[in-house]
Amino acid sequence: MTATAEAIVNLLTAYAAIGLAFAILFVTVGIHRVDTQARGSGLGFRLIILPGVAALWPLLLSRWVRGVSEPPVESNAHREKARSGGSP
Repeated sequence: MTATAEAIVNLLTAYAAIGLAFAILFVTVGIHRVDTQARGSGLGFRLIILPGVAALWPLLLSRWVRGVSEPPVESNAHREKARSGGSP
């Protein structure tokens, strides 16, 4: 039981360490490649998003590697209805 708990803690620690290293690199170099609206953003914005980037690093890394330059557009029933020109 103790070995399992230690393994889980070690995995979470590794995930957090990789996430923090990625986040620092991402907010300094990669953010403008994934979201063009963030180009020219200040230090305050970058510090605010740092924890989220560290937590979501696998998703952001895949977007950065694929070269996706714009966030996805949300697709839900309301947007689909508005696109089709139908009334609510």
